[in-house]
Amino acid sequence: MSATVLVNLSSPQWHAAEEERVARAVVATLEVEGRTTGEIEVGVLLTDDAESRQLNLTHRGLDRPANVLSFAMEDGEEFPDPDDGPLLLGDIVIPFETTQAEAKELGVTTEARLIHLVVHGVLHLLGYDHERSPEEAERQEAREVMVLARLGFANPYEA
Repeated sequence: MSATVLVNLSSPQWHAAEEERVARAVVATLEVEGRTTGEIEVGVLLTDDAESRQLNLTHRGLDRPANVLSFAMEDGEEFPDPDDGPLLLGDIVIPFETTQAEAKELGVTTEARLIHLVVHGVLHLLGYDHERSPEEAERQEAREVMVLARLGFANPYEA
């Protein structure tokens, strides 16, 4: 597998060091999901609450920042093999202030919360949807826990 992870820091609150961590989390998620063949491209926008709020309002009709937004290029879990170039999986958007506030609330580092949100967002790009049913929520959470463990992070769903 060849994964290209395009990380854009549109807020000065994020640090350049986040780019490598985010890329590792994306690749680990793809590997756990068995996406190990072909070229895949994922975009990650590390932004602020204002931009997240605007995107959430525009695309979901919700006038508040989201902790992570996922914009999949394909709908569902079946992806075509592109004939030329990488499979454009989609983009995820994560705002700094919300990530930091949730980390504090959960008693984890901002890095741990960021990585969890990246994994969560990539799983959405791969067709997971925890809002579809309780069973789908359990399935997505189990995958998140598996990827986070591979990356050295604790289960975020245990109290």
